[in-house]
Amino acid sequence: MSGPEKSAMRATGRCLCGAVAYQVHGPLRDVVNCHCRQCRRTHGHMAAYTSVRRADLHMTETRGLKWYQSSDAARRGFCQECGASLFWDSLDRDSIAVAAGSIDEPTGLKTIRHIFVADKGDYYEIDDGLERLPKGHGAS
Repeated sequence: MSGPEKSAMRATGRCLCGAVAYQVHGPLRDVVNCHCRQCRRTHGHMAAYTSVRRADLHMTETRGLKWYQSSDAARRGFCQECGASLFWDSLDRDSIAVAAGSIDEPTGLKTIRHIFVADKGDYYEIDDGLERLPKGHGAS
């Protein structure tokens, strides 16, 4: 056996309307909050992302999935039916970032840090005591 049948399902998730759905068959990284301008514009606020090895993400519904090339280095996946922002895909990594809010509960995840805090919006404060990095980080 290979693929999803061989490894145990770790999590499931979907967009608001169900036109994009997925299963995760491997470990998820804990959540990182990104405050960069692109994430704030895409999500309407900062973005909370986990990450999974690309080979461990299995799409079960893709009729609404649309990709937008948001920079030279990455693309963003969203549902073209309900507008949910779901994925951030760096073209040079073997992992893909998954919007934490799209994962069905219980997730078993915790938020561990904030990145791109130098770009955060002027309308909120970050005061939860978690690690704060002015720019991004090398972890996938």
